[in-house]
Amino acid sequence: MNNIEELKSELNQTFQDADLSFSYKFGNNVIEVNKDVVIPLLQHFKSTGRFDLLMSVTAVDYPDRDKRFDVVYELFSSRDVKRVRLKTQLAEGETVPTAQFVWKAADWFEREIFDMFGIRFDGHPNMRRILCHHQFVGHPLRKDYQADHQQHCTEALPIHFDNPRDGSEYIEDPNKDLTPLNIGPSHPATHGTLRVMVELDGETVNRANVELGYLHRCFEKMAETHPYNQVIPYTDRLNYCSAPMNNIGYCKAVEKILGVEIPPKAQAIRIVLAELSRIIDHIVCLGASAVDLGALTGFFHLFTYREKVYTLFEKLCGARLTVSMTRIGGMANDPPEGWFDDVLQFCKEMRKGIDELELLLSGNKIWIQRTKGVGAISAEEAIEWGYTGPCLRAAGVNLDLRKADPYYGYDQLDFDVPVGTNGDVYDRYLVRVAEMKESVKIIEQVSKNIPGGDYTIRDKGIVLPEKKDVYGNIEGLMNHFMLVIKGLRPPKGEIYDATEAANGELGFYLVSDNSGNPYRLKVRPPCFAIYQSFPEQITGGLVADVIAILGSMNLIAGELDR
Repeated sequence: MNNIEELKSELNQTFQDADLSFSYKFGNNVIEVNKDVVIPLLQHFKSTGRFDLLMSVTAVDYPDRDKRFDVVYELFSSRDVKRVRLKTQLAEGETVPTAQFVWKAADWFEREIFDMFGIRFDGHPNMRRILCHHQFVGHPLRKDYQADHQQHCTEALPIHFDNPRDGSEYIEDPNKDLTPLNIGPSHPATHGTLRVMVELDGETVNRANVELGYLHRCFEKMAETHPYNQVIPYTDRLNYCSAPMNNIGYCKAVEKILGVEIPPKAQAIRIVLAELSRIIDHIVCLGASAVDLGALTGFFHLFTYREKVYTLFEKLCGARLTVSMTRIGGMANDPPEGWFDDVLQFCKEMRKGIDELELLLSGNKIWIQRTKGVGAISAEEAIEWGYTGPCLRAAGVNLDLRKADPYYGYDQLDFDVPVGTNGDVYDRYLVRVAEMKESVKIIEQVSKNIPGGDYTIRDKGIVLPEKKDVYGNIEGLMNHFMLVIKGLRPPKGEIYDATEAANGELGFYLVSDNSGNPYRLKVRPPCFAIYQSFPEQITGGLVADVIAILGSMNLIAGELDR
């Protein structure tokens, strides 16, 4: 949404002495500023209510430039769905003030930038690595770091806690007999990838901290070393519980910078795949959360329907979990005959399955006691931390990009956005159950009205020719050869594009230098921002509630660690 002239008029009056540069490129509003103006600008945007959500903070390395680094802030308004990108340049060794006293959401994003680029944020009380291990040397997203250089960790850190947010020292109460405890990564509820460290006063959590990165493989570095289409299989491994949604989000971002619109049939197929993926993602979340709290029946019941969706994926592309069936420009192939009939049959079965789930859990006294009032968060705090998706809607904020900023024809479909009131574990459960029902409605509407036409665009510079053309004529063979050798080459520039994934806003910040590989690809994973609040959410509560809150956040380590 172009509102750059409005911003220019407002900010030139408020910041008369600041050197601000305004532009509107590839559908994004961009403001370039000096580093000293970053925090005053962020404070202005928040205090005036123009932008209330800090979606992402990242950096880009330009080693041949005097001011080597760009630090990039993506801001969003939950009120009018407008966005702006704030950029500032830093030389090697320069610092920029921390933004975490403006938005708590900045905390982990700034630590990630320090970890990956070595850029320091003044005033940040915990400026240390977050995804790479503590023995790691160097900063992997710098252009001079070799992508194939591996460094192994030989020892684990002892239990440790972050410094207080205000930078003060933690003073231990001598009258308390505190017990340190590791919860994970070797714990059934942390799935081998999450480490929660707590200090207990009896059964109450006195302090808490988390360690992540156990599944970190530097997806963003790998994206820089592979052609655009070869990045698609890597996106599958972000949120592997709803892989097609990651394919779709990435391809949509590349298509946006290319300036192409995929055919209506491809859009319809993507909607069906996205909503099927939303259902199975919620199935994993609710089923695993129920098991963690002792309700095993729901897990077996729900996973039956997850397998049915995997069978639909298998019929479509041959794969079940990591599918890679989306292509830049459309889809990899047309669905087989009768596939949409199978989808509609699944919808009938899924409706019954959701009803049975509600009979099992929604009114279950034990389930209610373990979830109601646990981990509650207000709408204001959720926005402060950068929540999106079901966790934000459970807190009472009616924000869903499918409605607020529709794409692929979502605005022509009849569906509701479920919203909670308390933001607790029970409300998050209810929202996800209701969302599965709405996804079934969407799938049925689209599957009954699939548009005709092609499943992909036929641009020779973007999409590979069909097999019959490659083997059947010299033009098809040469087209295939040149596209594979030269690669897809988007115009020089940068974009941020987002979709409503199962966990919330899945954003891709893409920088193109007109070469065959992305110059920079930053993923804004939904649960990374949400998980930041976890230590604060469990502090002061019972240790028995730690796992309930953890499960309700639906942390998928693939997208969390990347």
